[in-house]
Amino acid sequence: MDPHQYCQERAAASGSSFYYSFVFLAPDTRRAITAFYALCRELDDVVDECRDRQIAVAKLEWWRNEIARFGDNQAEHPATRALADTNCGGRIAPALLLEIVDGMAMDLDYGRYPDFKSLNLYCYRVAGVVGEVAASIFGGMRTENDRAVRRYAHELGLAFQLTNIIRDVGEDARRGRIYLPQDELARFGVAESDLLEGRDSPAFQALMEFQYARAIAHYDSALAALPETARLEQRPGLIMAAIYRTLLDEIRRSHFPVLRARVSLTPVRKLWLASKTWLFA
Repeated sequence: MDPHQYCQERAAASGSSFYYSFVFLAPDTRRAITAFYALCRELDDVVDECRDRQIAVAKLEWWRNEIARFGDNQAEHPATRALADTNCGGRIAPALLLEIVDGMAMDLDYGRYPDFKSLNLYCYRVAGVVGEVAASIFGGMRTENDRAVRRYAHELGLAFQLTNIIRDVGEDARRGRIYLPQDELARFGVAESDLLEGRDSPAFQALMEFQYARAIAHYDSALAALPETARLEQRPGLIMAAIYRTLLDEIRRSHFPVLRARVSLTPVRKLWLASKTWLFA
């Protein structure tokens, strides 16, 4: 199968909201971000689908070697081959891709985080760095605003990851992973057993309101950091911000039913948000 077709099918099959931010892009940029997304999905699946830790470690090590091959223009996997076969691929530092692998590896060793500072390192690797790579693919990483766009990308990536954590609290707990910081659970009087057994309570609602406010603050910080001169090129990220922030607000309006249900937006609503943001961002 052609590497680009492989990545396209991988992205389309995921049903992810990210897919809706790609549809308006120029062909080469769309191929590059689709390939990068497919690569991230491959890495994520290693830790989500591999039951044997030793096999997962071995697979992630293979990916570290594959990223080195990508840097040497000798990639073997369809996702890295497709990424290399774009004009945007050359702008991606292999060291950033290795940070993402390191973030995925944290899921093999850490099922709990004592505080937000320790969680922040995980979010930086699996979301902030992803945001930076995506921003470099979209453009706007010019000398005069490189630092500001990088800050925007990292803040937005963190906001996305915090949204994912809120949305997936129950599902993650059933997998043995609790991303809500342990000191915050204690502060609000929520026990791990409440998450594992799906017990909602006023304390849990207060905890979720706190997590919601933190995520919203990072959305606001990201948008404030983005220079006006980079807004057009960074519209795909702004589309994702519109979709994910709407999802977060929907979760809150539904009183955080995340212990037992997964809240999502319909494809039509996502497409409407994407079209509106693309036209008016």
